Amino acid sequence: MTFPSLDDRDGVIWLDGQFVPWRDARLHVLTHGLHYGGGVFEGERVYDGHVFKLTEHTRRLHESARELGFRIPFSVEELDAATLELVHEQGIGNGYVRPVAWRGSEQISVSGAGTSVHVAIATWEWPHVFSADAKQQGIRLGTSRWRRPAPDTAPVRAKAASLYNICTLARDAADEAGFDDALLLDYRGYVAEATGANLFLVTGDELHTPTADCFLAGITRQTVLGLARDLGVPVVERHILPEELGGFEECFLTGTAYEVQPVRAIDGHEYQVGKTTTALMEAYTRLVHSRGVDRLPDGP
Repeated sequence: MTFPSLDDRDGVIWLDGQFVPWRDARLHVLTHGLHYGGGVFEGERVYDGHVFKLTEHTRRLHESARELGFRIPFSVEELDAATLELVHEQGIGNGYVRPVAWRGSEQISVSGAGTSVHVAIATWEWPHVFSADAKQQGIRLGTSRWRRPAPDTAPVRAKAASLYNICTLARDAADEAGFDDALLLDYRGYVAEATGANLFLVTGDELHTPTADCFLAGITRQTVLGLARDLGVPVVERHILPEELGGFEECFLTGTAYEVQPVRAIDGHEYQVGKTTTALMEAYTRLVHSRGVDRLPDGP
């Protein structure tokens, strides 16, 4: 499936409090956030015209900005309302939303002092990340040489654009090696996550997931942990060594874009798309297409 370039589309983008034509939503080449990584973002899914867990994502955008030392000049309520109006304006039934905030171009020294903060929200139709049959067959991961940094060396609690450079390097290398995605270890050598998703492993009737102490405990991750407990699946959050990967029967990833994505192999370790993975995929699908507490009202 091919899509037009992201900078050459019809429609509108919400930028600093107003809707602007898609092609006019631009920034200056001397933007501080571009040069020094002073930007944060979110990824949100639209299901049946509704944004899943919108307020949780917007709150995390604010928290990420605070971790990077700047303040977003729009409240959570204002950004939620703008998102809903944008989804309505763009006519998105099932798609993706990308809010992003960054430091402006008032000065170009390493210090971010004195820079303005800009915010944009875009949305587009996006059915899935991987091929259409990936949900049934699973994807393949290769372990990357790049690692998740220690909490005292990077703002690991923020969804910071700068930290995703690690993910880009890992994913590009994985693609070149013939994998669908990369598995990252952390600075201690424990299993961490994929480039854009959290990792889960199944052994027997137990669900295991790495302790999120140096990477984001994703909103989808938290949702799936809750679904697992609702289904009576025992959950174990712990440090997992790479040598343990061969001892699990099932494996899957979770993320806003990935949803619940089965993994059929990590390096030489193979997994089945088993009953626990399938049950959680089905439970997640039911949840995101419901009109329950995880929904906000219809947009304008």
